[in-house]
Amino acid sequence: MDARRLTQDEHYARAAADFGAALSRLARAYERDADRQRDLLQDIHFALWRSFESFRGLSSLRTWVYRVAHNTAATHVLRGKRARTSHWVDLEEAANAPDPVTLGDPHAETDTLTRLLDLIHQLKPPDRQVMLLYLDGLDAKETAEITGLSPGAVATRIHRTKALLARRFNADDPS
Repeated sequence: MDARRLTQDEHYARAAADFGAALSRLARAYERDADRQRDLLQDIHFALWRSFESFRGLSSLRTWVYRVAHNTAATHVLRGKRARTSHWVDLEEAANAPDPVTLGDPHAETDTLTRLLDLIHQLKPPDRQVMLLYLDGLDAKETAEITGLSPGAVATRIHRTKALLARRFNADDPS
């Protein structure tokens, strides 16, 4: 179906059906608090619906949805940052920071996904955005279209973050 022939509501309904689960994962990845996750998801859906007023089909629906969702999430997080005391770090700083999960109890049993999301939550929004898109299965070219970075910069950020994660997880592995 031609993207220009669908109405704003039809575009939104299609996007919500096709990408609803991914949008929920994105909200969980950007926000730890369940109430704030719901607020963010609502903001994303509203921004997505509004965005289809100007959608002309020049990019894929997937790219459009991810671009709107990640931009909305980044704006949401930056607004919330003013009210919270959490500290974002660059990849270099994250490599040297203590693992947030094991700060209270170094012997705590935590699943890998929780540890991964805790580390991602520490990253500055641009690095966080790249990793979340990577974890959602987008390649460097698609991520570059969404973030405005070059594919090379995306690949570099992914490589550095994966190396950081490997060091973090291996350092905590007792075997």
